[in-house]
Amino acid sequence: MAGTARKTVAITGATGFVGGRMLDLMVREGYEARALTRRRQDDRPGVQWVPGALDSKDSLTRLCAGADMVLHIAGVVNAPDRAGFESGNVSGTLALVEAAKQAGTRRFLHVSSLAATQPKLSIYGETKAKAEKIVATSGLDWTIVRPPAVYGPGDGEFLDLFKMARLGFVTMPPDADGRLSVIHVEDLCRALLALLPEDEDLTAQIFEVDDGEPGGWTQVGFAKAIGTAMGKRISAVGIPKPLLRFGALADRMVRRDKAKLTQDRVNYFCHDDWTIDPQRRLPSQLWQPRIKTPDGLRDTVNWYRQNDWL
Repeated sequence: MAGTARKTVAITGATGFVGGRMLDLMVREGYEARALTRRRQDDRPGVQWVPGALDSKDSLTRLCAGADMVLHIAGVVNAPDRAGFESGNVSGTLALVEAAKQAGTRRFLHVSSLAATQPKLSIYGETKAKAEKIVATSGLDWTIVRPPAVYGPGDGEFLDLFKMARLGFVTMPPDADGRLSVIHVEDLCRALLALLPEDEDLTAQIFEVDDGEPGGWTQVGFAKAIGTAMGKRISAVGIPKPLLRFGALADRMVRRDKAKLTQDRVNYFCHDDWTIDPQRRLPSQLWQPRIKTPDGLRDTVNWYRQNDWL
């Protein structure tokens, strides 16, 4: 951004898996970041931490004041009840949109999820779809990005699959022919970076990004790719839906609010097509994925091992 004034980005979710990587990338690229945080953070160049949360109007006002654009990454992926999803994904998005409008910040880049394309399958998907509608009717200069499953060094969501692969198996949905798209966190962040500036060709559009694998991955193929990254030959084990529901109950009893497999995720997990729509890809001249998934999975395994996560 040499020769131009440094743009200020108001970012939510900057202390999370995707947001933390995005914060690093924005600062490296010359943006000033104003980042919302619930907990005290260490000072760092190019970042102004704004204490607060999405349910605090005052903190959102401070976050957006003087910002050139808003990047909304924060969201609730897992919650024990509907209220948790509604508060984080719907009310939080609405409050941020209102704060941006009040501050006169026109550009609004919203990170949604492929789950929003199937709102009847889960409360998570339903609330992400509601958030998209809030953004799309905001009157702001908006763009929405729907990532598929995001993986990479530092990710905790896929960790259980790698731990299973270490034992020689990976559990899967009951439909062995099911497909999914995935993306490495670094590629997702580069896509978001490409979408930050105002561009009338990108306004009022919804994009979907992935690793570039044609037609996505089969569930079995992706499970085996995790095994290969772990240096293991694995068996892909399909789990019947009733057993998954029982597993969700057990996970809730053991890990309580930190359970990874929840009742809300069972229907989502069992859906047979979580691939992106090729018609919604970003223009290739603007962005293309760089990281092949087998390479990205190996990097992720190396990080897990170096940090004793496995």
